[in-house]
Amino acid sequence: MKIYNDINNVKIKNPFVTVGTFDGVHLGHQHIFNKLKDIAKKHHGESVVITFWPHPRMVLNHSDDQVLMINTIDEKIELIEKQGIDHFIILPFTTEFSKLSSRDFIDTYLHKILNINGLIVGYDHRFGKDRLGNFDVLKECAKKYNFIIEKINAFDINGEKISSTIIRNQLLNGEVEHANKYLSRNFALSGKVTNGYRIGRNLGFPTANVQPESPYKLIPRDGVYAVQVIVENKIYSGMLNIGLRPTFNENNNDKSIEVHIIGFDGDLYGDNIKIVFHKRIRNEMKFNSIEELVAQLKNDKIQIEAYFDAP
Repeated sequence: MKIYNDINNVKIKNPFVTVGTFDGVHLGHQHIFNKLKDIAKKHHGESVVITFWPHPRMVLNHSDDQVLMINTIDEKIELIEKQGIDHFIILPFTTEFSKLSSRDFIDTYLHKILNINGLIVGYDHRFGKDRLGNFDVLKECAKKYNFIIEKINAFDINGEKISSTIIRNQLLNGEVEHANKYLSRNFALSGKVTNGYRIGRNLGFPTANVQPESPYKLIPRDGVYAVQVIVENKIYSGMLNIGLRPTFNENNNDKSIEVHIIGFDGDLYGDNIKIVFHKRIRNEMKFNSIEELVAQLKNDKIQIEAYFDAP
């Protein structure tokens, strides 16, 4: 897959395009990509995915709520490449760019620069200034510029339409198993191991304190999770805690991501690791004593080891 950060340098023969943010690269997005590849192949063309970075909500969201993404841009590139797409174009999204109407976007970027032969969009795709560009606008432009236009129906599981918003909410609720089904893979986050308080080591459960690689990366709901940890291309089972360590911590703003890597003995400080989420085990709890906490950690470890050992 060829990756472009400047659309003006793009030279593609017979391009067939889809446009979107594609946060999550979930089953619905994959459905669009498969249709895009099929149509491009049918017309002896090449498949092109256009996305925006930063995510438009990062630029246009003026509330105090932080915008959280399922994927970082690097993760998105890796995931879309696995879909077998020929070309991936990343357009810088700015306040000025957001003022561009849907018709101007099509005229400037899709027609004059790329000279597309086909555009494939999802069932609810809207774009351009104030999201006024709907399928009727696209059909008018397709006729004007002589390109194929096709709208892909919603992809659903058990009658529920899959969307990035639904998956974000599932993760924020700790429903990682449901989110994983909609993503068609396990949700993961990467980060650098930083110095922690070494509390786990003193309890017999040494942990790696992980700082996510992006401040915009969504972190699932507080609690204890069964995870896999990838360290230098080796995979370990892990016991992950997201939260405030209430047994030790009176500061309600001091949230941490700490993982006990089962069977690993080494120094990871400063290294990057990847955490792959499988199952939420329980809520984070405040214990009355260190002994109660250690007993619970032992039970959590047994449960997690049994989960990964199950056929």
